[in-house]
Amino acid sequence: MKFKLQCKLLRSCSLSNTQILILLLVFLYCPFQLMASSDSVDLNANNPLNHLTQSLPQEKADLALRDVLALMLQNNPELASFAKEVLAFEGTKLQASKFKNPDFAIEAEDINALTANVQRFTTFRISQLFELGGKRRARMNVASLGQELADKSYEVTRLALIARTANTFIDVLAGQERVRVAEETLQLTQKVLDSAYKRVESGKAPPIEETRSRVALSTANIELEQARRDLASARAQLALLWGSTMPKFGKALGDLESTVLIPPFEVLEQHILNNPLAQFSVKNIEHRNAIIELEKSRQIPDVTLGGAVRQYMHTDNTTALLNLSIPIPVFDRNQGNLQEAYQRLNKAKDEQAAAGLLLRTELTRAYQALQAAQNEVRLLHDEVLPGARNAFEVANRGYELGRFSFLEMLDAQRALFQNRVLYVRALANYQRLVNEIERLIAGPIDEPSVMTSTRHSGDNEEYKE
Repeated sequence: MKFKLQCKLLRSCSLSNTQILILLLVFLYCPFQLMASSDSVDLNANNPLNHLTQSLPQEKADLALRDVLALMLQNNPELASFAKEVLAFEGTKLQASKFKNPDFAIEAEDINALTANVQRFTTFRISQLFELGGKRRARMNVASLGQELADKSYEVTRLALIARTANTFIDVLAGQERVRVAEETLQLTQKVLDSAYKRVESGKAPPIEETRSRVALSTANIELEQARRDLASARAQLALLWGSTMPKFGKALGDLESTVLIPPFEVLEQHILNNPLAQFSVKNIEHRNAIIELEKSRQIPDVTLGGAVRQYMHTDNTTALLNLSIPIPVFDRNQGNLQEAYQRLNKAKDEQAAAGLLLRTELTRAYQALQAAQNEVRLLHDEVLPGARNAFEVANRGYELGRFSFLEMLDAQRALFQNRVLYVRALANYQRLVNEIERLIAGPIDEPSVMTSTRHSGDNEEYKE
């Protein structure tokens, strides 16, 4: 239902039709032009994203983690899609800032009348809808917060991809280390075979020792091939993160034995709010509150103000008309949309609580696992590997002197290889857990410190002689 008010100026106007229309257009257009100039939207202002550029690694170039992350951030298609979503909200903000278009109408009455007694006239009418209650500003606020919400969603995806890339990079580092361990074990097994062959030829050992040595050599070859396949798979997965189907880079540069000082759990828990998922839930509540304000503003009726020029055909007189139209909110007061907005706000609050609980649960699990992994690495580094290395040295020297059997020497060699592989896996697991905690707190745990003890990756060098 609309209430309309019309006011006629009965005295004739001396202005022409064109002049009156121009005055009406200027009267209706100038206020909007001034308001638009003060609230104009700059598409390049506060842009949270830079243009993504394609940059692929050079052929056989070695890559550090920072290089891999740069490639992923520049070329990952999943991340690019989220970036486009953020940029799309520039158009949403621009559209939200626009005023309603004016309406122009022409009315002609009694155009088929044949009698001269009927007073025929033509009306040129222009009207403009004026939004009341702050609808335009509320609409612009919703669009702006919508872009900020999309930016937080982009940050959630970006952080998850950074963590995934770091974990895959660790897989490549661990694969390279495992291949190196397998190659050194193969060389060591070949030396054992040569030694067993000489002992059999000289009659100091039965032929079965040479057979067992060849079996051990074949097993070492199989383990080396398996390690190479795992490394190739990890390299391919890493290259896919920046959209490349072939891993054309050289080696991954990094140190698996680098460690961090683990702070108390309470210190890490304080940084949970830095996680983009937590910030997304906070921004989502702000967005829902803005929608509520928009729905409240829509309860206030808008006003349509118009002006017209009516020309009487017989007398050639011109009359100016004004009209005012206001909807009467009798039935529709936007109750349903407002109720929906409140429920969406309650849902956003529940999602915020669930996100906080999820982050704290994952942080607790990762923190406990990291402490266990740290103890495992320390035990392998300080006790298991030195013991396995010493046992192999004694067994190998005793076998050469005839004090230990061939099987005892093979068992010691196998134990050393297995523990070296286990140490590499423990280091990789430790680094993944560090990445997981840094993902949850959206920042580094601590400045890295390198172990002062010697690396065991070169332990077999002395056994090659």
